[in-house]
Amino acid sequence: MLNFFKKNKSHEPQSEPNKASLKDRLFKSKKRLGDGLSSLLIGKKKIDDELLEELEILLISSDIGIQTADKVIESVRKKSSRKELKDGEGLYELIKIELESLLIKENLLKPEADKTFVILVVGINGAGKTTTIGKLAKLFQSEGKSVMLAAGDTFRAAAVEQLQIWGERNNIPVIAQKTGADAASVVYDAYQSAIAKDIDILIADTAGRLHTQDNLMQELEKIKRVLKKHNENAPHETLLVIDGGSGQNAIQQANEFHKSINLSGLAVTKLDGTAKGGVLFAISDSLNLPIRFIGIGEAIDDLKPFNSRDFVDALFD
Repeated sequence: MLNFFKKNKSHEPQSEPNKASLKDRLFKSKKRLGDGLSSLLIGKKKIDDELLEELEILLISSDIGIQTADKVIESVRKKSSRKELKDGEGLYELIKIELESLLIKENLLKPEADKTFVILVVGINGAGKTTTIGKLAKLFQSEGKSVMLAAGDTFRAAAVEQLQIWGERNNIPVIAQKTGADAASVVYDAYQSAIAKDIDILIADTAGRLHTQDNLMQELEKIKRVLKKHNENAPHETLLVIDGGSGQNAIQQANEFHKSINLSGLAVTKLDGTAKGGVLFAISDSLNLPIRFIGIGEAIDDLKPFNSRDFVDALFD
């Protein structure tokens, strides 16, 4: 888990852990990618261009994407030409290794020695951003950390109310102002309050936006500028929340956000309800950013720190 603070403050008991395995939760993606590869490759005695073409189509259809699929296939061709691959079983194992290599291994947050660690959470409406914040808060509480929330989505009254409900449910303070207030001001006030109260982690919500809305992107840039006036290292984490079911569109979103505000990590939600889990490989490969968390269900404990080996094993074993 995320053991990145030395403080150990009281917190509520953890909710009952969900017994479903990661493999169970990723069933749809496993069926398309893992089972699809197994059906295509296992038992094949010859690795030829026709088989590699079918393999590439399967990878692309699993939302791994053309560019990333091409990279994997090129590696396979090289090893095949050097006679390092003998049959479909060997190719199947190689694909697992190649895909896992696309995922950044060091996924845990590494905060600096600041008094309060600030996580700025961004994303478009519908990705599960505010719900992810609530689950993150609960996760950090279970680690013995004190948490505060900042209702920086001042564009929608419902977003503030939703965040306040999460705060009440978990006994977490929420700093909020009226609808339409300056988001940067809300987050800055929350940061000052968190420091004064010796809070370990401040999680700041922001208005959901399309990645093509320049004015809203500028608002995010302003929030970051205001925070840096108080602490040049803040926010310590800029976390983009992406709906795993959005497939290749998730890559476009991530690219635009990254260009505008320099992301440091990703949280991919709703992976239990989609067959597009392969997009995690494409996102990690194209942006070279770590996936911090994955959402695999609706329960409060269903936001998990991402582990690349566990993820690959759940898809292929």
